[in-house]
Amino acid sequence: MSDEEDIDEEIILSELSDDELVLQMHDDLYDGLNDEIVEGVNILLERKWQPYDVLTKALVEGMRIVGEDFRDGILFVPEVLLAANAMKAGMAILKPLLAETGAPRLGKLVIGTVKGDIHDIGKNLVIMMMEGAGFEVRDLGINNPVENYLTALEEEEPDFLGMSALLTTTMPYMKVVIDTLVEKGLRDKYMVLVGGAPLNEEFSKSIGADAYCRDAAVAVETAKDMMKRKHNQLKA
Repeated sequence: MSDEEDIDEEIILSELSDDELVLQMHDDLYDGLNDEIVEGVNILLERKWQPYDVLTKALVEGMRIVGEDFRDGILFVPEVLLAANAMKAGMAILKPLLAETGAPRLGKLVIGTVKGDIHDIGKNLVIMMMEGAGFEVRDLGINNPVENYLTALEEEEPDFLGMSALLTTTMPYMKVVIDTLVEKGLRDKYMVLVGGAPLNEEFSKSIGADAYCRDAAVAVETAKDMMKRKHNQLKA
């Protein structure tokens, strides 16, 4: 009997209205269901939705909910990684379409773990959440000397430079990168975000970073807030 009930309760995505489908996709993203997200994205595109609307209303809004619950301790890293992977599956379909339509991006981030440090789970989570929020991201990977950051900044001309460290011994290298930017007269061109388990607000200020982000959800909120202020300054 229970099997029959399960079959009865199975949701047929294609039978949902647009609004119902978008809400269902938020739930499916929250649960990390890759196949359902891919199906949902394709259905909305078949219904002549613009790729940018699918991205913002279905995926970005879904990840915003995930980010808030992660920040509030309702969800944890494994669940957020599942959600982010589902987001990635949807993004794989949308990315080429967004490129064709020249869809607006929230901003651009270059990010990497600093020299001597090979930890990247936190960094990867930040990347997934930032992409999920509509930012363009260049991932430099792990163990980055200052030259890697400088080259990427020159090539990408991003809004943000992100650095992560998980070891107390590699934390000071963040200051080396920032000091080098100052020496070269480049510091004011970028908003510098730092994060990692051993860091705190005080350390962030002491090395001259713009913000300390304790986790991926905070990184997204901080970046969004900074972009808003940047736009307001440009208007003024």
